[in-house]
Amino acid sequence: MRIVFAGTPEFAVSSLRAAARHHEVVAVYTQPDRPAGRGRGLAPSPVKLEAVARGIPVYQPESLKDPAAQQQLRDLQPDLMVVVAYGLILPRAVLTIPTHGCWNVHASLLPRWRGAAPIQRAIQAGDATTGVCLMQMEAGLDSGPVLLHQELAIAGTATGGDLHDALAALGAQVLSDGLGLLRAGIKPIARPQPEQGVTYAHKLDKAEAKLDWAQDAQALARTVRAFNPWPIAEAQLAGERVRIHGAVALDLAHGQAPGTVLAAGREGIDIACGQGALRLRVLQREGGKAITAADYLNARRDLRVGA
Repeated sequence: MRIVFAGTPEFAVSSLRAAARHHEVVAVYTQPDRPAGRGRGLAPSPVKLEAVARGIPVYQPESLKDPAAQQQLRDLQPDLMVVVAYGLILPRAVLTIPTHGCWNVHASLLPRWRGAAPIQRAIQAGDATTGVCLMQMEAGLDSGPVLLHQELAIAGTATGGDLHDALAALGAQVLSDGLGLLRAGIKPIARPQPEQGVTYAHKLDKAEAKLDWAQDAQALARTVRAFNPWPIAEAQLAGERVRIHGAVALDLAHGQAPGTVLAAGREGIDIACGQGALRLRVLQREGGKAITAADYLNARRDLRVGA
């Protein structure tokens, strides 16, 4: 099979490897190089780096709406296009170019969490399970019929980074299974998504990272986990802005105003929330690195209360 692969971030790399393992990947599409790092120099995407290492031709159009870009894709004569977190919209004309259309690896159990940030939204919402769907793409946003899927339990301590890595590996496995069936002449059955249960995982915004102590501690703890490693939760702690890399919710009645430091010691810094308290375990000061609460308190001895 002649496969064209379209993807951009690290999440898509394992799927590219799976596609290239037993099939001919004739081209890789990825977003144009973007400014990155302190010097803001142009940096290639993780998928581009993987493709170059494998000697696969790379295409980086700004858009696939351009007729010239679409003709370029036609000239590749693909049997299938595999799309994993590509980041560009595929026009209807593109969806019909490959013989078997376009498949998408999506990191949720559709129709729950269609959209850009399904991994983080699942943690934020307190979902017990998530998974990966292999979907036949159509014009709607993640609305196409599902070909294959696999479920995955979400551990109570899982961060966005942990779940990202687990689902990336699972996505590669589901894609490999689907490609194996197609290569054997068995096209997976396309099952329409149910109309009920649709939710949307909106793109992450750095403004969401600011914690509001008036919220429930359980919800704040989930946000801390979901936003690690990006954009990292942040909050005001006794007059100082800090980023919070690790925290747990405490089910306790305190009667204090949200944001009050209830206790501070080696186990962490307990902050009063609208309901319960949030124990901060790993923090980061402005311009510093992530450190334990105990190390943070060595510099903020004024906070040592209740311990």
